[in-house]
This record gives sequence, structure tokens and C-alpha cells, in this order.
Amino acid sequence: MQNLLKNREMLLALIIIGMILGFTTRAPNFANPDNLVTIFNDTSILIILALGQMVVILTKSIDLSVAANLAFTGMAVAMLDSAFPGLPLALLVLLAIGIGAALGAINGFLVWALQIPPIVVTLGTLTIYRGMSFVLSGGAWVNAHQMQPDFLGVPRLPVLGLPILSWVAIAVILLIGFILARTAFGRSTYAAGGNPVAAIYAGIDVGRARFLAFVLSGALAGLSGYLWVSRYAVAYVDIAAGFELDSVAACVIGGISIAGGIGTVIGTVLGALFLGVIKNALPVIGISPFAQMAISGIVIVLAVVFNARAEAKKGRIILRDRAAGKEATA
Repeated sequence: MQNLLKNREMLLALIIIGMILGFTTRAPNFANPDNLVTIFNDTSILIILALGQMVVILTKSIDLSVAANLAFTGMAVAMLDSAFPGLPLALLVLLAIGIGAALGAINGFLVWALQIPPIVVTLGTLTIYRGMSFVLSGGAWVNAHQMQPDFLGVPRLPVLGLPILSWVAIAVILLIGFILARTAFGRSTYAAGGNPVAAIYAGIDVGRARFLAFVLSGALAGLSGYLWVSRYAVAYVDIAAGFELDSVAACVIGGISIAGGIGTVIGTVLGALFLGVIKNALPVIGISPFAQMAISGIVIVLAVVFNARAEAKKGRIILRDRAAGKEATA
């Protein structure tokens, strides 16, 4: 039982299952398979965005501009689809990913080349990208009737019981899992955040790893921009306002260390699903939006405290083992 409780991902999965069962007592259809599919689909964009955020956090950085990136990219591709109805959907999706990656590269360049703290850079670009979205659109909305049917309809198409939006999220989960576990960039990401000094001595370019992490985060934010606009059938300046905090919260709840170098893809996905279950359940059982914000905030603070205590215990174990080794040699 102790080993089970020490496994962060297993514990979080059990908490999510317990929450679903608990909410079912108030809303009998909450655990219905169709409703669970809807919850996963509703959380898919957050999962994609949080996975990009996770890669950045692993390098001991943070990207507060992901939601603004999403908003600008979503507005850009929606306007293109409206102005040029003949553009292939695949091209628009690639443009969304490319625009997002370019905005992420700006963040990465400022952090890497100019050595500006990531929180300062991305707090500034958050405002810049929101402003760019307003300038691009003139403050106007792009509504459903201005977009093409395939632009709006493809993410909603069901395949094997799940909408394509959900399958895209699953594909991104597998892709990020492969990148972090099987590529040199993935290993560099953990090393850059876990021990930057040792990483440099090992020949790892920490600045380059952080730059590429921001590019990847930006690309996923760009993809999320298209998915958001197509799912909700509207593009405006303030879409996904505050969503950057949800992406950070999903990472923290999932056990990603803000200090860098610690965390898993499964943990991030479970953190996002935890938030997804809460956001879907609380309105059903009659909790006010303000109480929902308070509950989410409490959960985030508890997750940070839990992470800090877990990391402190690991540090004490290392020191204790070293002390034992010195006594043995003496």
C-alpha cells in the first residue's frame, strides 16, 4: 500500500476515479461512458497545451504566453479560412503549427540569446501576442458562418467512438512521450532542468535545449489555436484567457517540478484530466463559478506543497546515504 501511495501517477489516477464515483452520487449519469468521452474531449486542448508547457518547465523555465499564442494563431487561421475559402484544411493546420512555433521561437531566443528570465519574457510576449491578435482582427470576431464546414467539422468527426479532436490529443501524448524517452532532445530537456551545471560539463547545450522546448510549446499552442476555434466555432481576441494558468496547474498537479528536471507525460495528462473532471462536475452539482476558482486554487497550492515535500524528502535521503557511506569508509 505504501508503494502505491508513493507512485504519484497511480495515486492521482485513483483520486480521479474516486472523484468520478463521488460526483456520480449527485449526478447519476456523470460516470456514463458517453459523458466520460465528453470530458476527455473537453480536456483534449488543455492536455495538448499542458504537454508543451511540461517540456518547458522540465528545462527550469515557464511559458506564460501559450494561451495568447493560441489566441493569435486561432484568429490568424480563422481569418485565412474566411478570406480564402479554397485553402486546404491541411495547409491551415500546418500554418497554425508554424505560426505557433515561430512565436515560441521568439520566446526561446530571448531566453537563450539574451539571458532574460523566462517568466519576464513570456509575461511580456503574453501581452504582445494578445495585442497582435487585436491588431490583426481589428477587434472583430470571426463567427461560425464565416468559416468553412470542413474547418469546423473535421475535429468533431467521430472515429472509433472518439472525435478526431480526442485522437489528436492521444497522438500528441504519444509523440511527446516518444520525444522525451527516446531522443537526445528529451534527455537534454531533463538534464537542462535537473542539473544545468552538470549538463554543461556533459556537453549539453542548455540554452539550445530551452530554445527548442519553447519552439515545441509554441507549435502545440498553435495547433491548439486551430482546435479551439474549430471546436467552439468562434475566434476573438480574448479566447482562452487565463488558460496559461490551467496549463501550469495541470503540470503541477501531475507532479512536474517547477524547479525543473522532474515529471512524466502520464502525470501531466492525469493533471489535466483532474482539472477537466472538476470543471465538468462542479457546475453539475451546483457549485458557483467563484467557488470553482477557489477550489482549483486550493488544489494547486496543495499540489505545490506535496511536490515540495516529496523533493525535500528525496534530498534528505541522498544526504543520508552519503553520510552513511562516509561512516562506512571511516
